Amino acid sequence: MVLTAAARAAALRCAPVPAAVLFLAAVPALCAEPAGLTVHGRVELRRPLGTVARRPSVAELGMPPGHDVPDRSRCVVYFEVAPQGAFEPLELPRAVLDQRNQAFVPYVLAITVGTTVEFPNDDDTYHNVFSLSKARRFDLGRYPRGRSKSIRFDQAGVVRVFCELHSHMSAYILVLAHRYFAMTDAAGDYQIGAVPPGTYTLAVWRDGSVRARRTLHVPEDAAQDQNFSVD
Repeated sequence: MVLTAAARAAALRCAPVPAAVLFLAAVPALCAEPAGLTVHGRVELRRPLGTVARRPSVAELGMPPGHDVPDRSRCVVYFEVAPQGAFEPLELPRAVLDQRNQAFVPYVLAITVGTTVEFPNDDDTYHNVFSLSKARRFDLGRYPRGRSKSIRFDQAGVVRVFCELHSHMSAYILVLAHRYFAMTDAAGDYQIGAVPPGTYTLAVWRDGSVRARRTLHVPEDAAQDQNFSVD
């Protein structure tokens, strides 16, 4: 029996919908980006690096010519406690901490718990990436240019990364339990989006420690402008 187009449409309207189809239809609504406001601002450095007189470390004295200088001016601005009902994606992106010109690039990498970080070697020498940090201990062993190894970070905390072969190489991986954070750009600006209304503690982390904290109230109808001045 051949059904006309109108008959097929009528049959589909009357047919029961499988439960699996109903579930899949609901997924976009469940996974949609939550509505919220934006917290943004600028972090100003009171004493930019390079202006403070200090004695160089042993590692810095051993730096070869042509190496990259780590950018220690970048800050991570984050909520110390995640907003209630914060939506965490099921699939987290992979991040990259490069080894280039005998330096880790970037010097600071902020990620969420569950993220896998790639450690590619773009130098003409071997590297051996490792960490003794409580949040994640690992040793990737020696590998040459063009190779990459990866580690998944499943615990929140600060992970200090080094190279066993080059003592002047170091970096930070800041592993956060939620997505309400942002890195400052070259001008010191940051932006955290989709923040539900509420009262939170906003922290500014730089070069190994929290440099500022502030309690802020996010209303229902206005974005927040939060500027900081830190050492």
